[in-house]
Amino acid sequence: MLFGHGDDLYNAQHEVVQNFSSNVWHGANLDKLKEHLVSQFDKLTCYPEPDAATLKRLLARRYEITEQNITITNGSIAAFYLLAQAWQGSRSMVAIPSFAEYEDACRLHNHEVDFFPIKDDLSELSLEGYDFCWICNPNNPDGHLIQRGELLSFIAANRQTKFVIDQAYVAFTTEPLLKPADIKNNPNLILVHSISKAYKVPGLRVGYIMASDEISARLSRYIIPWSVNAMAIEASKYILIHPAQFTLPIRKWQRETAEFIYQLNKIEEVEVFPTATTFFLVRLKKGKAADLKQYLLEKHGILIRDASNFRGLDECYFRLFTRTAEANNQLVAILKDWIKEQ
Repeated sequence: MLFGHGDDLYNAQHEVVQNFSSNVWHGANLDKLKEHLVSQFDKLTCYPEPDAATLKRLLARRYEITEQNITITNGSIAAFYLLAQAWQGSRSMVAIPSFAEYEDACRLHNHEVDFFPIKDDLSELSLEGYDFCWICNPNNPDGHLIQRGELLSFIAANRQTKFVIDQAYVAFTTEPLLKPADIKNNPNLILVHSISKAYKVPGLRVGYIMASDEISARLSRYIIPWSVNAMAIEASKYILIHPAQFTLPIRKWQRETAEFIYQLNKIEEVEVFPTATTFFLVRLKKGKAADLKQYLLEKHGILIRDASNFRGLDECYFRLFTRTAEANNQLVAILKDWIKEQ
């Protein structure tokens, strides 16, 4: 899916004042990071490390795993395509509704793809004959979360299947998720993380895969040299070395999310789905998400995520990401007025 993702800010025909469409922490202060990158500007005159080795070393130290267990990619999306390519022609099971790129990556590399609802009871799901199972946890677009114990049991019960667990939104929940150390006891576990969403730097395109030695070795045969640029490496290293500069106030943000949902639930014509994160899914009982998106952008400079192109959803669904209390309240008031006109 080259187009059709959230945060299509680049495509907006009107000024965007508030962006509710992007699952990226909006409050990060990047001034010191900017200063650092300016000081490292001359790195652009040389080729970067072919495999982002220094960044890999920092991540290994942070997670107490070996460098051989880590593969750095040009954003987490590149990780999905790399995995699908390394095992092309496999049979994959994908949880839905979820990020479309799992399916797209699989189909590009000739996987046979089937689907299951993300909220199904995993203990009743058979993965016999499947090489891969792709799960986003917490899930995009609805913020649904599979508990750590349930997921580990599912992985242990299906050793014949490799599990690609996308934890790009790990920073947006306080629930315990899978840990990098879990790959030591689960050779069929593949964790994918992102350095972007919690640090307000999605334009850098840095992601990484954590997996067993065997899986990582196979990936190394397919990854493109210099796939992560010098500035992305430097920025990521700076973020990891200076965590205090990027502390995310998750508890406060969760309270704001709860209040946002509470106010939206007062509107009879919308249904808000429960979430374990700071983003959530909304269904219009009257009107279409595409029309609402166009209205909000043209009349108020507000951008939302039309979620109708997620497999399993329809034209009534859209996704919101909690912003400031003032912006949240403004959107609620505007939504009430728009619904009255439908």
